[in-house]
Amino acid sequence: MTLVKLGVNIDHVATIREARYKGVTQGEPDPIEAALICERAGAHGITAHLREDRRHIQDRDIWQLREQIKTRLNLEMANAPEIVEIALKLKPDIVCLVPERRQEVTTEGGLDAAGHLAALTETRKKMADAGIEVSLFIAPELSQVEASAKIGSQFIELHTGSYAEHFNEPARREHELKRLVEAAQLAHRLGLQVNAGHGLNYDNLKTLHQVPHLVELNIGHSIVSRAVFVGMERAVKEMLGLLDGYRG
Repeated sequence: MTLVKLGVNIDHVATIREARYKGVTQGEPDPIEAALICERAGAHGITAHLREDRRHIQDRDIWQLREQIKTRLNLEMANAPEIVEIALKLKPDIVCLVPERRQEVTTEGGLDAAGHLAALTETRKKMADAGIEVSLFIAPELSQVEASAKIGSQFIELHTGSYAEHFNEPARREHELKRLVEAAQLAHRLGLQVNAGHGLNYDNLKTLHQVPHLVELNIGHSIVSRAVFVGMERAVKEMLGLLDGYRG
């Protein structure tokens, strides 16, 4: 039994659907069906990002996810008033606050928690009052970890994009791993729980085992891509296999 959990991000199942069925209330593939397959395959949670521009996940998707999945629903979201209000009504198990830019293909960087202490603290308090845990998606920078503790979030999610981008460059990979290790160690000392995600795949996951105190990894694109060839259930099980041996 692995010590680190797998949350599967199903956004890009919806991306494929929206490529043909944008603006239609039905269409395939169905991200809800994908989520249920992920659960049956052993995933510990489901992640979905309700973007302000609704480019992939739609409002109806998150409500159906809330009703149908049996594991943990992680709602990724910008700290935007409309989305905050939806989250307070939806009551996911946890929200992960992320930066959001309309032009980006996917979330490109970490949240500037240090620069938005007041706004993020206000939202964290609203979520706490609704019984919803909060995670902040941040770069592995010590100042951002410290700010996350001040805000009072229960979790941080370390942005592993730079690690993934430079994985095939040994010197840079080691530098990025060191940043992740130091950020995770500080977070643990400050009482924060540590998740991680972005750009993680079947090639770079094992090396990430060097990062301590990880609770959950949130992985989407790589699993959906693999599922094109082998199916969603096998893709999830293969990823779970790569988590075996993590000792925290």
